[in-house]
Amino acid sequence: MFDPQKLTVQLLSPATFMQPVEGRKYTLTHSDVTGELFLATGYVYNYKAVNWKMRDEVLAEWKKDREGRLRLAGKAYVDGGEFGKEASGIRFNIFQKETGTAIKGIVYGDLQFYNHYPALLDAPIFIHYESAYPPYNKIFYYGTPRQYINQITQGS
Repeated sequence: MFDPQKLTVQLLSPATFMQPVEGRKYTLTHSDVTGELFLATGYVYNYKAVNWKMRDEVLAEWKKDREGRLRLAGKAYVDGGEFGKEASGIRFNIFQKETGTAIKGIVYGDLQFYNHYPALLDAPIFIHYESAYPPYNKIFYYGTPRQYINQITQGS
């Protein structure tokens, strides 16, 4: 469950709630102990926040597609071959289960941005699960920011 009270947001200078648009990057990490989410937004990813042993962060960026439309393109690191196929499958399933909560954190943590760019509320969200194993190296469509905002405001 997403709890807005457990979300800590950091805006990495020189980013603002208006800039950048294209190339705006999100780093979402969490605490397994407290259930807190930590979102950093900026021109670059906040690699200092990444736990390099666990690799359970979600990274996302506003990118243009081939037609020049913006989309939120995210990625979750399942494996690079360092885990066995079974362990990678478990990681993949956990990411799939938790990605909705991660996207809620990313979208909710940047609500002021959408006030300046309301058209992006209807932009598509895609998440790439990065894996050395083809069954887990997948890209999924996850709806739009508006859908996540609606879920949050309706308490689901």
